[in-house]
Amino acid sequence: MASLFSSPSNLPAFSKPKRSHPITTATLSEKPYISQPLPPPFTAAPPPPKPSTLPIRKIPGDYGLPLIGPWKDREDFFYNQGRDEFFKSRIKKYQSTVFRANMPPGPFISLNPNVVVLLDAKSFPALFNTDKVEKKDLFTGTYMPSVDLTGGYRTLSFLDPSEPNHAKLKKLIFIMLSYRRDRLMPEFHHTYSQMFENLEKELASKGKADFGPPSDQAAFNFLARSFFGVDPLETKLGPDGPSLITKWVLFQLHPLLTLGLPRPIEDGLLHNFMLPPFLIKKDYERLYEFFYSNSAELLCQAEKLGLSPDEAVHNLLYTTCFNSFGGMKKLFPNILKWVGRGGTRLHTDLAREVRAAVASHGGVTMAAMESMPLMKSVVYEALRVEPPVASQYAKAKRDFVVESHDAAFEIKEGEMLFGFQPFATKDPRIFERAEEFVPGRFVGEEGERLLKHVVWSNGPENEHATVNNKQCAGKDFVVLAARLLLVEIFRRYDSFDIEVSTSPLGNSIKLTSLKRASF
Repeated sequence: MASLFSSPSNLPAFSKPKRSHPITTATLSEKPYISQPLPPPFTAAPPPPKPSTLPIRKIPGDYGLPLIGPWKDREDFFYNQGRDEFFKSRIKKYQSTVFRANMPPGPFISLNPNVVVLLDAKSFPALFNTDKVEKKDLFTGTYMPSVDLTGGYRTLSFLDPSEPNHAKLKKLIFIMLSYRRDRLMPEFHHTYSQMFENLEKELASKGKADFGPPSDQAAFNFLARSFFGVDPLETKLGPDGPSLITKWVLFQLHPLLTLGLPRPIEDGLLHNFMLPPFLIKKDYERLYEFFYSNSAELLCQAEKLGLSPDEAVHNLLYTTCFNSFGGMKKLFPNILKWVGRGGTRLHTDLAREVRAAVASHGGVTMAAMESMPLMKSVVYEALRVEPPVASQYAKAKRDFVVESHDAAFEIKEGEMLFGFQPFATKDPRIFERAEEFVPGRFVGEEGERLLKHVVWSNGPENEHATVNNKQCAGKDFVVLAARLLLVEIFRRYDSFDIEVSTSPLGNSIKLTSLKRASF
């Protein structure tokens, strides 16, 4: 593994491609449009936690024999039981939402697949407490993809807040998200109105329209136009961005996926060995060149933060492609799935609310969207019931006690904690009708109080990302993009119908009807 501090000229695999053009000098206000979160002032150490009033229980479960135990759990997780039943059966077996298990991929990719599983809303927040846990190299779980896939750098997602570069890189991402913020809503409307016009044509000619590929292209185009001020279709990259990103993400996440291949090939190869990065070196270099060529203003800001241009570009690429594009690739089909299943009554209510708010505010503005309580609740409910990032990991910095609803458990320093979010965010002790999609769940004061249990962003929805935590830097951006999607849909259409199937990365949606706005 290459050192984080390697000079750009010595970077392995995906270092800088050859370029004939220099970085264009550009200026950006010394003060970003949105002030950046600053570290809190020094304070005395917090008092020790109060002893738990719940009974201390030994963490149930075990890891089995070396190699055999992890392999058996992996087979159960992917094939014998499936993901949800894997967890449900162990909750029933141990009569506990906290237990020991092995998480995929296990040998030979993961050196230590042993975890303490947290599956309820009370224990889950332990994963966010940076006083008790660290997040170093845990973004993808019990293994870390080769840094050869990211230019030799550990990107922001893999850094713990205690590491010096974490604050620098997160500040850079805050700047990226804010400095062209006035373009977000116009670019979204421009990009997605084109997408829906094309979907209408496909629907008229074929009777169905696949939402996935057009949505992926629209997402990448929107991100490039909004953050970097460039239309990728007018560059050498052309329409290839989404396919290049999907392939690159596959090389990082294949140990956690089932792709529908014959089991001996899929489990024997993709879950036991990492695919070699050199196979996609040229694809990644195309992405790198695109971001390098269109990041001049951001690279000026990176230099002021003490970051090298090379490390900055790899992080801008990772945040845009893996985090933002990847999040939209999963979240947008999820939203269509749940809203589509909501039926005509929900669609009519949303259409009336959206159109009334837009009319009263003279267009799509932040104020207009803030006056759409049902629409906002629908977005939060989609993030609750099917979060785009399901798994979260942390490692205990010290001994501490974690509580479920019914018992307390002693966690030892160095133990790995794993939380499967869809179980925590569908905890029946917190949410009524927890397994159901309830569109108006978060409307009103009582609904807003429940937002602390919506934790898709690696933290509560009613808290904020800072340089001192691991909450998603783009948390508010993702929520805004999801709201804009619903606004775009219900300004154009009274209702729509869908067919839903599954894909390795989430839901696959086909539109079977789009009913144009009639009121």
